[in-house]
Amino acid sequence: MAEAHPVGFRWVMKAKERGARVIHVDPRYGRTSQLADLHVPIRAGTDVAFLGGLIRHVIETESYFKEYVVNYTNASTIVCDAFRDTEDLDGLFSGFDSDSGSYDPASWGYEDCVVGFSAGVQEHATQAFSEHTGAGMDLGGVRHDDTLQDPRCVFQVLRRHFSRYTPEMVERICGIPPEQFMAVADALIANSGRERTGMFCYANGWTQHSGAVQMIRSAAILQLLLGNVGRPGGGIMAMRGHASIQGSTDVPTLYDLLPGYLHMPRAREGHLTLKDYIGVSKVDRGWWSHFEAYIVSLLKAWFGEAATKENDYGFGWLPKLTGNHSHFSTTLRTLDGGVEGLFVMGQNPAVGSQHAGLQRRALAKLKWLVVRDMAEIETATFWRDSPEVKSGEFRPEAIQTEVFLMPVASHVEKDGTFTNTQRLVQFRDKALDPPGDARSELWFMHHLAKRVKAHYAGSERRRDWPIVNLKWDYPEQGDIREPDVEAVMKEINGYDVATGSPVSGFDELRSDGSTACGCWIYSGIFADGVNQARRRDPGDINAEGGIVSPDWAWAWPANRRILYNRASADLQGRPWSERKRYVWWDEHEGKWTGYDVPDFPATKRPDYHAPADSHGMDAISGSDPFIMMADGRGWLFSPSGLLDGPMPTHYEPLESPMSNLLYPKLDGSPAAIRWHRPENPYHAAGDPRYPLVATTFRLTEHHTAGGMSRTLPWLVELQPEMFAEIDPQLAADRGIQDGDWMTILTERAEIEARAKVTDRIRPVRVDGRVIHQVALPWHWGYSGLSTGDTTNELVVLSGDPNVSIQDDKAFTCDVRAGRRQGPSTARLAGAALTGHQVRPNEDDPAAENPKQASG
Repeated sequence: MAEAHPVGFRWVMKAKERGARVIHVDPRYGRTSQLADLHVPIRAGTDVAFLGGLIRHVIETESYFKEYVVNYTNASTIVCDAFRDTEDLDGLFSGFDSDSGSYDPASWGYEDCVVGFSAGVQEHATQAFSEHTGAGMDLGGVRHDDTLQDPRCVFQVLRRHFSRYTPEMVERICGIPPEQFMAVADALIANSGRERTGMFCYANGWTQHSGAVQMIRSAAILQLLLGNVGRPGGGIMAMRGHASIQGSTDVPTLYDLLPGYLHMPRAREGHLTLKDYIGVSKVDRGWWSHFEAYIVSLLKAWFGEAATKENDYGFGWLPKLTGNHSHFSTTLRTLDGGVEGLFVMGQNPAVGSQHAGLQRRALAKLKWLVVRDMAEIETATFWRDSPEVKSGEFRPEAIQTEVFLMPVASHVEKDGTFTNTQRLVQFRDKALDPPGDARSELWFMHHLAKRVKAHYAGSERRRDWPIVNLKWDYPEQGDIREPDVEAVMKEINGYDVATGSPVSGFDELRSDGSTACGCWIYSGIFADGVNQARRRDPGDINAEGGIVSPDWAWAWPANRRILYNRASADLQGRPWSERKRYVWWDEHEGKWTGYDVPDFPATKRPDYHAPADSHGMDAISGSDPFIMMADGRGWLFSPSGLLDGPMPTHYEPLESPMSNLLYPKLDGSPAAIRWHRPENPYHAAGDPRYPLVATTFRLTEHHTAGGMSRTLPWLVELQPEMFAEIDPQLAADRGIQDGDWMTILTERAEIEARAKVTDRIRPVRVDGRVIHQVALPWHWGYSGLSTGDTTNELVVLSGDPNVSIQDDKAFTCDVRAGRRQGPSTARLAGAALTGHQVRPNEDDPAAENPKQASG
């Protein structure tokens, strides 16, 4: 965090000054380690084993926050009799289909196999919905055991699941000695409970794995057990890599989401009408019972007067997903000739995406490519100066891709907002005009849309309806006709269709077409016609509760700074402690109050008990803080929503130097996405040719793939060239001297780097053997003031089954002394680049189920 998020890390240091204990778990000793109280080296990719060990320790020592766990989590809920755990099935959960490589989650439900009842699945929507998912699920009869003794209650299922994750097993898998493990466990327990809280912070060290979601789930389970969710100083902080990646996710840029985490319709699930779609999306209990109002208001914002009840508000014209259309699937489809054109905005796949050589080969199959950036990045020049051109594999005159390089405005050259990691939306004003033809993304998309609409104007073809009727009336300003940013914000906020008046929040959105809203979770950002994100009043930060600063900018939803903050009070609505006082029930006023906006119905009493036959928010009792879940509880066990199991399980990375000590029959997660193609070769577990573990990291002095930093001389001077960190023992074994050239090899490519021989990355002893690790920054490419090989050449395309993110924080490699022999991607130059052929506009059969492509 100190290395990659230094501005945010200042608050960690302020907390440390006030007595907080800072622990850094990371394969390498970096800038964060230097400032932490304890650094815990770990074998890359084994975090679930480590966190699972902590979960086991908390349960077995009865160190969990019992009153919180019993009443605020699903620990007491009885699980379906048909459920079988990984301990029963050699590493698999019940419902696994080996032919498709996927799970049927029907047996993961609560007693009587009630499953799919929470639109918590909408949190991310890559999962396939089934007939088990939808409205009307009856939870009134689900049985609980508040003693937590029933062998089929969630607590006991969880306990058994992690029973073998002992400190000794953690050491064998992760390389963490028991004394270090106990130091972490003791610190977490000491800083949890009524009086104290602890927080987890993570970034790509957890997200870029084939088991990424389950790693984060492990931390969530641990925090729920310790009572650290919904309380000040608790929770899990996802450190975002850019100033507004959170906003990008919210509105969103992900292929499988609509704004506000509404899932994209799916053709295979029969989402052909709005009723069909709502039928598997709206939930009968909890906050997602309002789903219909959010999707109808979104359609009204997009299609305006043309969206009517009679035409399903235009729902039939929304695209329907037919399979996995994530970045890697699209890359492979492009390689096979199934994509003609591509917009690249804010990324640099030629060096910044995994298996970079394959990315460039895919770009060469396009007919046209639009690149918008502040510099002439590698994605725009791949056709003339890539490693494949230098090797002779590419001939520039033979590449038919027409590249359009469009100059862009920087963040100081345009108005807009940043949504940071805590969901705080801050408006920024333009400081100066962009130079020359440089334009903002808003300008580009606005005027492109106007030209497209003009082209289709007057068309009566049914398929053209969404373009002809797209509501696109943003006012323009200045000589370059820049769209009014605040007009866009007003649409996102939502408004009454009849009067045009802004709504004050999502409580006012309706399902009858009388309101329009571009993103329901942002509703309220323009309440009362005022740009709430412009606010800059910190308040008296020294006053009681002053650290919340509710008048500084605006946070979604409803300006709440901590989600699920009902959990900061006990069952009776009293703060767990005066020290951690945050939100509480005011009996005199008959409502919830506090320093923050309560994340709970304001007048619902804490002693309200939901009748068994109640619906919507009436089905959430006054002691159920987690209102987005249909049972109002935090989930230690996930009966629906995840594709790789209801509980985290230790699986080795897809490429690992060793077998799974817990489940020896399995190599990697059985549900992970594997694209087995000649040009995407994997390393087998324990392959002696690749005995080392590679992991990637960021440098403070460079930004992501380097397009914004390798062109700046003062940053290049600070970090002038690509290097690799290796330990002294490995360097001696391979004859590598500090500062000399070394080569890193995988089946995909080989790259060269300067050797940094250092104790910052140390070998770990696992199961009686020493495993060396290699740490690689990934900021370099073949253009700019500082050039060098990109680490992403080495990485295989793979995917977490829930979110399709790759396994690049832990993969295997080898190293040797000296410079590479030939171009970095020459290893694949002769590989057959002829996967399954796809004609444009046809469905990719492998994309229907990526697992089938891996057979």
